[in-house]
Amino acid sequence: MISTTANSSVKPELPASLKGKRILLVNHGDTVGEASGVTFRLMRALRHSGLDVRMLVFTKRSDSDNVDFVGGRLERGIRFCLERFNVLWHNGFNYANIFAVSTGAFARNIHHHPWAKEADIICLNWINQGLMNLNGIRSLHNMGKKIVWTMHDMWTFTGICHHSYDCEYYTDRCGNCIYLENGHPGDISRRCWAKKKRLFDEVPITFVAETKCLELKARQSALLRDKPVMTICNPFNVDSYYTTPPRYIESLLSTTKPNLILIGASHLDHPDNGIDYAIEALNRIFTDHPDIANKTAVYLFGDMHKLDKLDSLLMSHRWLGRVHDQKILRYLYSYAKVFLAPTILGNMPGTLVESMAGGAIPVLFRQQFDEGVISHRENGYLAAYKDSNDLAEGVLWALKADISREGLHETIRERYSPDIIARQYIDLFDSLM
Repeated sequence: MISTTANSSVKPELPASLKGKRILLVNHGDTVGEASGVTFRLMRALRHSGLDVRMLVFTKRSDSDNVDFVGGRLERGIRFCLERFNVLWHNGFNYANIFAVSTGAFARNIHHHPWAKEADIICLNWINQGLMNLNGIRSLHNMGKKIVWTMHDMWTFTGICHHSYDCEYYTDRCGNCIYLENGHPGDISRRCWAKKKRLFDEVPITFVAETKCLELKARQSALLRDKPVMTICNPFNVDSYYTTPPRYIESLLSTTKPNLILIGASHLDHPDNGIDYAIEALNRIFTDHPDIANKTAVYLFGDMHKLDKLDSLLMSHRWLGRVHDQKILRYLYSYAKVFLAPTILGNMPGTLVESMAGGAIPVLFRQQFDEGVISHRENGYLAAYKDSNDLAEGVLWALKADISREGLHETIRERYSPDIIARQYIDLFDSLM
């Protein structure tokens, strides 16, 4: 079993340039949502390293004294609704893509907040849906703040969309937006793109991508191809995960099958998470390899809007719903043989990182993931993009593979531990001062 003791209890010496400096992280929320969770963990990791770091949010759910919010509940609700109405107005009142894009209109800026005034460096994170706009970023620059923007999706370098999928207009200039009912060359995506272009040409910002794939897309974009862009992964509390399951885990899981395949995401049946590809792959195994299927159970967790989608999954399965208890998730990760993550976005899902920390073998689509994390057929399987047949081959390979669970844990610890991520941010902050 891997020790749950922190990797390092000794704080590294801070660079002289950062002693006495104040850092402010800005995100829409502090605990709800993946971007919120990783930003909150980053704050704690940086504070553990000795930096004076606080977090400013639009929606506060934690009781941390180092987190504050802007605007009252009524104001936040009004701004959120106005911004969504603005999206609908430009989208012909098509509700299908209401959260696929953001305009930054009617946002609450932060430059009047005392913590923003006191900060030397401001690190923006996910700031959509009512929090901050481009004018607010310009105001921070005019106050003399050093600005870092950690990107959790593509919105920073597109006109209005959070994920462009197959659209490549962001590599030139946006317009004719696929998300707008009546998109045209001069639509709001082009106008927002032009505003970002003016801001990025006039305000120095260092851009941080959470994955290598996102960095590569940013470098291909017309907005950021000549700007400073780097990758720093999100921090995870790796040492809270263990690779040897408790002896009583099988009774808790209510399964007698020796193989467990785990699939999980916050919104399991969202198209981005590729659940249809997973079902197709598992059904192929059920049909072509009944001997393996009979020894295998599939457990799924996360919210689902259409529960009947799982009716087509032939292999023995159980949907656990949203699992809020991290202890239960750690049990699942430590018992699972395979973690199947058929995301189509090219990101590194947090659940996949956690599962590898628990020793589960990852199977996912081959995309431009972080270098050094997953090596094909060595510590995981990278299937051909959107190829459910190859995904099935990956699951079969992983079920037979003899891979050290402790080795998988160490791979994640060396890449995603909070102290390692904090040191990378400290080096970045040091370079800006």
